[in-house]
Amino acid sequence: MTDLIRFLMCAPDHYDVDYVINPWMEGNIHKSSRDRAVEQWHKLHHIIKEHAIVDLVPPQKGWPDMVFTANAGLVLGNTVVISRFYHKERQGEEPHFKEWFLNQGFIVHELPKDLPFEGAGDALLDREGRYLWAGYGFRSELDSHPLLAKWLDIEVISLRLIDDRFYHLDTCFCPLTGGYLLYYPPAFDSYSNHLIEMRVPSEKRIVVQEPDAVNFACNAVNINQNIIMNKVSEQLKSNLTNAGFNVIETPLTEFLKAGGAAKCLTLRVTEPVMPERSATVQVESRVVRMEGHLLDSGLINQALDLIVEGGGSFKVLNFNLGEQRQSTSLAEVKVSAPSHEIMEEIMSQLIEIGALVPTEDVQDAKLEPVEKNGVAPDDFYVTTIYPTEVRVKGQWIRLQNQRMDGAIAITETENGIQAKCKILRDLEVGEQVVVDVVGIRTIRKTESREKRNTEEFSFMSAGVSSERRVELVVEQVAWELRQIRDRGGKVVVTAGPVVIHTGGGSHLSHLIREGYVQGLLGGNAIAVHDIEQSMMGTSLGVDMKRGVAVHGGHRHHLKVINAVRRHGSIAKAVEAGLITKGVMYECVKNNVPFALAGSIRDDGPLPDTQMDLIKAQEEYGELLRGAEMILMLSTMLHSIGVGNMTPSGVKMVCVDINPAVVTKLSDRGSVESVGVVTDVGLFLSLLVSQLDKLTRPYSLAEG
Repeated sequence: MTDLIRFLMCAPDHYDVDYVINPWMEGNIHKSSRDRAVEQWHKLHHIIKEHAIVDLVPPQKGWPDMVFTANAGLVLGNTVVISRFYHKERQGEEPHFKEWFLNQGFIVHELPKDLPFEGAGDALLDREGRYLWAGYGFRSELDSHPLLAKWLDIEVISLRLIDDRFYHLDTCFCPLTGGYLLYYPPAFDSYSNHLIEMRVPSEKRIVVQEPDAVNFACNAVNINQNIIMNKVSEQLKSNLTNAGFNVIETPLTEFLKAGGAAKCLTLRVTEPVMPERSATVQVESRVVRMEGHLLDSGLINQALDLIVEGGGSFKVLNFNLGEQRQSTSLAEVKVSAPSHEIMEEIMSQLIEIGALVPTEDVQDAKLEPVEKNGVAPDDFYVTTIYPTEVRVKGQWIRLQNQRMDGAIAITETENGIQAKCKILRDLEVGEQVVVDVVGIRTIRKTESREKRNTEEFSFMSAGVSSERRVELVVEQVAWELRQIRDRGGKVVVTAGPVVIHTGGGSHLSHLIREGYVQGLLGGNAIAVHDIEQSMMGTSLGVDMKRGVAVHGGHRHHLKVINAVRRHGSIAKAVEAGLITKGVMYECVKNNVPFALAGSIRDDGPLPDTQMDLIKAQEEYGELLRGAEMILMLSTMLHSIGVGNMTPSGVKMVCVDINPAVVTKLSDRGSVESVGVVTDVGLFLSLLVSQLDKLTRPYSLAEG
């Protein structure tokens, strides 16, 4: 027996499954055998006593989970941090454990009552004493980790748990003597797995498969070379034996019904103190402020979800609910993240939905110089579609040329400081680029419930409309098109060749002819097949009237390309009478500018098709400038590109028969966009009919 190693245990006199606070308890209320539980506990107690000293804390009636002493607190040397239980069903254990530690002469630290931390169930010392692995995600809060580092004077590595079956760190993670680690990787997020792999060499990582994990193989007691556990497969036993460990199995099935095994039933109270330690923790915290109709819009829930799903944790410091319908709400939220990298990612997403740093904490943006043309500094801030301001030299400056997936370039001229959104290739030496997320804010509209409900485009809510709503969407789009045309606004259409294949070409031509379209974006294909239909009555060699393939029709598009190339441009082919109808014809005749972006698969291409990708993007960007609405018609590639170039506030309608395409466009986050899953030819037909209904009485009245 090793006199220097001591464990704390609690007899199962009052043990039972009385409630459900983890998945293992579900279906096991009062189904644990008291006799078997006592027998299994005594066997474990006897085995541990053969290798260490065991102290006992008296069990207390009414607190059945006191038997799981791992959750009493976290011990290092003569210092203990008492647990703050997450669930009220266990909070009554705290004073009994505190009393025991005080009687033993420990220095006791207590966390704030509203800061959950569940002891050595969620905090495991590296067996070499180098650092503390600390879990969070279900029972313990990330904000407890800086206090652990401070009170125990040790480096803390934060690991996020993501599988609720493994709600405590010790259910899926077991540091072993000699620097080995027994663990179940799927219980952790990718960042935590990365941290583990950085700290523990591959030859010392013993990975547990799910069958062993659900038998709580990781919930083991390690005493030197001995590992005491509930049950283990032959393969895992072999892996542990090959690593020099002696596996001791003892059944603990009655305690598994409550979500615990060997490690949960014990607390090591003689943890060695390494002389060279330092309080280190990567946890970073910031406070953000949100204002608006936070409950109506679901914005507060969205923000909290972003924090948790991003790997952080939160504490709502203040929430003032608007007292009346028109009143806005105000929330202040403390955000914590296990590293600066994750904090940056979380803050970027919060900034995108309008979260602000409180005025007293506002700092200037961090700037780094461009050292090579077309290359941004590391950690540059990536822009969104929402209007953005950046703080430079104490003043907030509105970002020009707002678009998604750019960098913020800062220049100082005689006219003052300028902030521009630039794609990476356009960055120039001499410019400063914003890095990190400090000193950045997005401008989001705060609309009342009434305004949202009466807004003529209120159905544009980043959703995907089903077939039964197509007619409703068409009515709204038609109404908006009419309004934009009558006030001299700008509508841009992004269209794919499917528009022509489905018979929508004549309807799109009608929209252009009647002044509803002020710009057309697409690829080589839509122009080729539109002209093929105009000249030969086919599209992809298929007769558009009869719906059958024409003999030799597969050559039609090449003949069309060749004919247009002979004239030098689409416009010249129209002037020469070669093209007499169709989408491209109407664009030329009505002076509607178009941009055709080429790709590697294009035949020909047409002389108007821009095969230089960078120039094509520039042409797209120029045509999009000032647009109030964009109709995206069955072209995923071009629609996504256009979406990235377009700032918030531009209304978008994405129409495609493929729901995946529609969803992808809707996911960009703009509240002014809607996806319509339907045949694009049908959509255009309905749209033209609806516009005719709106125009007919209007024309009569004007007459």
